[in-house]
Amino acid sequence: MRAAVQRSGIVIYWLLFFWISFGLGYATLNRFDARERNVDAVQYYKLVTGKPSEAGDLLRYRVLVPWVAKPFYWIGVGRIGSWNPVAFGLLVSNSLFTATSACFLLLLGREFAGSDAAALAGTLLYLLNFTMPVRQLGDGLVESGEACFMLALFWLLLNRRIYLLPVLGLFGALAKESFVPMSAVATAAWAVYEWRKARWRLADTLWWAAMVLVGLSTVVLLQFRVTGALVWPWQFAGSLRNHDVSLLRGLIHCVADRYFCFVFLWLLPLGLPRLKNFPTAWTCASLGGAAAALAMGAWNDAGGNTVPSIFNSIGPLLSLSAAQFLAPNSGLD
Repeated sequence: MRAAVQRSGIVIYWLLFFWISFGLGYATLNRFDARERNVDAVQYYKLVTGKPSEAGDLLRYRVLVPWVAKPFYWIGVGRIGSWNPVAFGLLVSNSLFTATSACFLLLLGREFAGSDAAALAGTLLYLLNFTMPVRQLGDGLVESGEACFMLALFWLLLNRRIYLLPVLGLFGALAKESFVPMSAVATAAWAVYEWRKARWRLADTLWWAAMVLVGLSTVVLLQFRVTGALVWPWQFAGSLRNHDVSLLRGLIHCVADRYFCFVFLWLLPLGLPRLKNFPTAWTCASLGGAAAALAMGAWNDAGGNTVPSIFNSIGPLLSLSAAQFLAPNSGLD
């Protein structure tokens, strides 16, 4: 009976988070055209209305969020008044993934944040971060897919559902290619800590390797399906390198961008003091994923475009920790 009540409760929260997410991105429907603000949105719109081969070079492989958006786009055509049907489809899709991310975070918060109130507060802080209306929901992009599967990764690791990692590798790679190295490094960091505590087994390593292999294979096969050319992962990574900018300068460009300040200027000072109250393995994994995102940003000098991926890895944990810091009577003092 209690389990049924808990399941019904999470459904209610999911609906709440979906509606919050939809509201945060509402302006894209008829207040402005995201394609005029962000050139990447032009390519994602093409993925919704056409085939991947019609979109830009790198973005054409990030197909999961546009695929989910397609049926909502078809439903919207001619039926939603002044709303742009493509923007509607993308907003619904992004809201679905963001609401699911929030539910994963709420579940993790209930287990580790000290109270249900702190868990909910941390989840709301996560949803109200600058990057949510700007990149995950408000610009017709696909960051929500990566965010959802990174949180799913942490949930699986914390609940010892290691055998599901290969499934995550498949869907994460379909969402965004950067998920593959981020999840690989995050899980490796988790494994190193758990191995030192004698809690990581050989079978767990095999599931981790399977996740990486499935993710890389998905990227390669998807590229082959779209272009007809077989591009190996190291060739793909090499094609992204910006040789005009050193790695150090590229790194500086990522953390010195004002986008980084908007996302982390308040989150870091509020989130760092209480990190010790959360599982160290989760902290290691979050830092590992963020480091992988930062390394990729330095590699191709992505600047502020790297910040959403960094947030997708470390942001959820910092949000819960910040909520606990702001609510010192959450039960862990």
